[in-house]
Amino acid sequence: MSPGCDIPARQIDCVTPESPALVLYEYPFNESIRTMLRLEHLFDRLGLLMGRDAPVDHHFALATVFEIMDVASRADLKSDLLKELERHRSQLQGYRGNPQISEAALDEVVGRIDHAFAGLNQLAGKAGQSLTGNEWLMSIRSRINIPGGTCEFDLPAYYAWQQHPAVQRRADLGRWTATLMPLAEALQVLLGLLRDSGTPQRVVALSGQFQQSLPPGRSYHLMRVRLDDTAQCVPEITGHRLMAMVRIMQPDADGRLKPSANDTEFELTLCS
Repeated sequence: MSPGCDIPARQIDCVTPESPALVLYEYPFNESIRTMLRLEHLFDRLGLLMGRDAPVDHHFALATVFEIMDVASRADLKSDLLKELERHRSQLQGYRGNPQISEAALDEVVGRIDHAFAGLNQLAGKAGQSLTGNEWLMSIRSRINIPGGTCEFDLPAYYAWQQHPAVQRRADLGRWTATLMPLAEALQVLLGLLRDSGTPQRVVALSGQFQQSLPPGRSYHLMRVRLDDTAQCVPEITGHRLMAMVRIMQPDADGRLKPSANDTEFELTLCS
């Protein structure tokens, strides 16, 4: 978690110094997960920028807040997340009394779900909706995508705010982003549960090509691919309810991706 920021921290997978550097790629199988991953990406960026001191970092933190508001403006996003939280809660409650399941661990996970559900459910309207009544913020929002549109002669009040001490600017950002935090927490819980549902397996893309049939009757929502960074490869991932496919690509001298003809080992995780 960035200092001075209440955005839930996302756990980052670590490798030991002796391990090869692994790059993680995630591919969503549906639009709902695609939206959740985009929002998670924006919240991660927001937490990083808010923890810094430079005015330019706080400028881009505000730009990120506006991006989150744009992505979260989908009418059914909040209700979809609440339904998913409730579905997971009901599913986990079905494990009560199972001798192979730790009751303490189960209580901890259900507690996190309940806390996220309560926070999101109490949120009035869409995420960030209360900020639309702040004329000063909306004046920045209307010009922030115009090249150079927030110069001191365009928005002198905003320029003056950027001259405030970093602690004051960070406090303002924390106050403005407070209504976004229930959404961030719900995303952290749901995506964490989704990622934990998969079991990693080592596979090989023969001559740079890999495909795997998916069992009928089971819905997968996310594919995770880990590649050794030293291989200098990029996965081109596609998938649907019946098939998962990965094509290994290598950049040429100009950065253009071309299919690799080499056998490439990687880690694959399918999450349902």
